[in-house]
Amino acid sequence: MILHTDKYQINMMYAHWKEGTQDRRAVFDAYFRKLPFGNGFAVFAGLERIVRYLRSLHFDEESLAYLREQEEGYDEGFFDELRRFRFTGNLYSVEEGTLVFPNEPLIRVEGRIFEAQLIETALLNFMNYQTLVATKAARIKQVAPQDILLEFGSRRAQEADAALWGARAAYLAGFDATSNLLAGMKFGIPAKGTHAHSWVQIHDSEEEAFRRYAEALPDQVTLLVDTYDTLKRGVPNAIRIAKDMEKRGKRMQSIRLDSGDLAYLSIQARRMLDEAGLSYVKIVASNDLKAQGARIDVWGVGTQLITAADDPALGGVYKLVAREANGRYEPAIKISGNPEKVTTPGIKDVYRIINRETDKAEADYIALADEKDVKKGERLKLFHPSHPYIYKYVENYVAEPLLKPIFLNGKQVYELPSLEQIREHHKRQLARFWPEYLRKLNPEIYPVDLSQRTYDLKTEWIRRYLKTDKDQGRRKN
Repeated sequence: MILHTDKYQINMMYAHWKEGTQDRRAVFDAYFRKLPFGNGFAVFAGLERIVRYLRSLHFDEESLAYLREQEEGYDEGFFDELRRFRFTGNLYSVEEGTLVFPNEPLIRVEGRIFEAQLIETALLNFMNYQTLVATKAARIKQVAPQDILLEFGSRRAQEADAALWGARAAYLAGFDATSNLLAGMKFGIPAKGTHAHSWVQIHDSEEEAFRRYAEALPDQVTLLVDTYDTLKRGVPNAIRIAKDMEKRGKRMQSIRLDSGDLAYLSIQARRMLDEAGLSYVKIVASNDLKAQGARIDVWGVGTQLITAADDPALGGVYKLVAREANGRYEPAIKISGNPEKVTTPGIKDVYRIINRETDKAEADYIALADEKDVKKGERLKLFHPSHPYIYKYVENYVAEPLLKPIFLNGKQVYELPSLEQIREHHKRQLARFWPEYLRKLNPEIYPVDLSQRTYDLKTEWIRRYLKTDKDQGRRKN
């Protein structure tokens, strides 16, 4: 797992070792610049896997042997250094299930550059994918808030790890169960499943297939009714089996639709079931999302969720924001021709400003770690980072810190919550926001503001580097 990284991380570690700067301390922020799926909010996920990764981080002999084969020809002393490698730094993170927004630190890493550099790739991989799937799951939950949602994406996921951790991400953001048994076993997610078309096809008739399935699993009967003709054969056959089950004191749970016009088929199937006195039989649908006017109780969502097909990558980044110089930290900044890519320097904390009267979120507030006014509840000026003339003042508020200490000096100090606790945290998060920020179409943009000191520091360092570039240009001329 330690080589789950990009080669340039190892090359930079080697260069630091050769230079004797491997113990120089640095601070990195992980965040994303743009919301997936258009706008609104994202749901942070991936922390548990990051914690597991950092706890087990070490170079074994197999990994060192592979590195010896690389074209760079690393010195043997470098491998001795790698044998001693452990994560000894600090990591602060937003808790899983939290609603998050662009350009605010979600994870802060403090430690030796030797360690902080190595973990970038894996940390972003875990955070980006799971946050993306959790966000997609939360958006689907918005569309079908009262329906049961099942994660059915294992066969379409990008390999086994994506299927496993994607199921977890979907569940923490509001899905009710998964088809993936390994995810059920590892994470305690309820596992659900029915039968495939092949079960019907291998029998001489659809009715026989249904009857045999009901005999095998009399307390968990969901019948897939679209193998041949949904309304002329599938639903009538299911009704006959349901009536036979009633005579034995059993009840069919549901029928499942997997293809065709789900809205039309579900409406007609619901009518047929109700007319047969089977109003308790639910309708499960897969291979689609919420259809107009559909009479569907349970949704199985696969490809669209597990691959986040309409926006398949979260653009999370990991940027240096402070570095050790003369025995203390000094800010670090990255300048770009694209204004949105200019980083915010300095060691920062993030606070959610909660109005005491409404118990709703007013804004997220990014402040330098040594600022005390927000911690004391003093009057704050909230202003737009790109348009400072847009501002307001808040006084009667609670500032909730979003970045929690997870590792301090390499020791885990945060107890990982259960998935059920994360789900409850996510529900409380949703309740903290006005509906205008959460709606799917044209939501209001939730404010993420810089403190005045953070804004001034960023401005100062932009000017400093622009002035340096101009001076260098004069010297060249």
